[in-house]
Amino acid sequence: MTNPLREVTPEGRLNLRFHDGQMRTWDATARFVFMMSGSQSGKTSFGPHWLHRECQRAAEGLHNEPLGDFLAVTSTYDQFKLKMLPEMLAVFVEILDIGRYWAGSRVLELREGLVPSGKLWAAKADDPMWGRIILRSAEAASGLEAATAKAAWLDEVGQPEFTRAAWDAVLRRLALYRGRLLGTTTIYNAGWMKSEIYDRWKAGDKNYDVIQFDSTLNPTFSREEFEFQRERMPSWKFNMFYRGRYDRPAGLVYGNFDSAACVIDRFPIPDNWLWFVGHDFGGRNPAILAFAQDPGTGLLYAAYEYMPDEVGVFDQVQKLKAEFKGRIVIKRQGGSHQEDGWRGDYTSKGWPIAEPPITDVAVGISRVWAFHQRNAIMVFRDMVRYIDELTSYSYKMGDGDTVLDEIEDKSRFHLQDCSRAILCGFQADAWSSGEIPKTARSGTF
Repeated sequence: MTNPLREVTPEGRLNLRFHDGQMRTWDATARFVFMMSGSQSGKTSFGPHWLHRECQRAAEGLHNEPLGDFLAVTSTYDQFKLKMLPEMLAVFVEILDIGRYWAGSRVLELREGLVPSGKLWAAKADDPMWGRIILRSAEAASGLEAATAKAAWLDEVGQPEFTRAAWDAVLRRLALYRGRLLGTTTIYNAGWMKSEIYDRWKAGDKNYDVIQFDSTLNPTFSREEFEFQRERMPSWKFNMFYRGRYDRPAGLVYGNFDSAACVIDRFPIPDNWLWFVGHDFGGRNPAILAFAQDPGTGLLYAAYEYMPDEVGVFDQVQKLKAEFKGRIVIKRQGGSHQEDGWRGDYTSKGWPIAEPPITDVAVGISRVWAFHQRNAIMVFRDMVRYIDELTSYSYKMGDGDTVLDEIEDKSRFHLQDCSRAILCGFQADAWSSGEIPKTARSGTF
């Protein structure tokens, strides 16, 4: 199918024909620009042209020095092979003739001066290049750490595989030059992108701009297909997938969590605040989540997360003792009824952990849900893994819009297990009014 976005004249001139949503994105001047739009609305075909313009801007004023690096990152390797790479090659190699692709290293080398007659410096992939675009998938976030980039295009950044860790890695690469960034994506869930991008934009942060539009702004996407999808899908899913609008999925466990109101910047926790620590055990994926409580208001603050991978219990305890030294630790809870061995191991190392008073998962979830319903849990913005879990923790869906009792991909949500373990014994309606739980303190460090 001919791409209506671009036309190459017989003379080799490239004419771009943006639709309204693409044009609004093109004209956006914020540092971080996000095109959150419907499926098949012309996102991936737009990205290479935006990145080419950023390369041209960076080349202005250069004399004999090299251009430097740029990033093009998509969510998964399959997305890279099937969508991003073909579009990048079509624009930079086939149409503009200003690049050469090194497949082994996934680098697009740029010709000197960004012109077809420009020299290609490299004889092999690891030679110095005048300019290059590093192409990666977020699944291999470590591959993002080597570059210092002047601009980046992130495609399908809203997919679950594009984690907050990958986002942070890209920001580190852009920090030196304060590079601009374009994100193009369908909305798949209310993950970190909502709290870190959308909510900041809605609050008026001028560093961010979000452009949202329906799939039908793409002239090749038929109105008939749009209406067909509307009829067959739950409204929340249709809004997210074909309109680029956030909506609350039917299966989201904590759909009442208000990230705009409850995700806040970190501040120093006063020494007289009370701490409650939840644990999820395991040899490979242990997790610790701690809440601090303001004794004046009763509000909880999700303030500490620790996922030590395969670190032994002794070393975990030493880190926890150092972290909570001088703090008032009211309670530590975690694990199922059958996990006395784990609790005993931590206790013997000097970090006593109690069994949660409620072991029923549904009851525990209902207790945590009640805290969110009252906006009684504030979350520090740098609690990135907790926010990512909290906003994607979902029940499995049956036929249509039927919500099942089973958690989707439950083994991935270790911090949610920690949250349930420590909060299940409290009633949010009493606690959030400022009443301190009447429980024996288990020690200070």
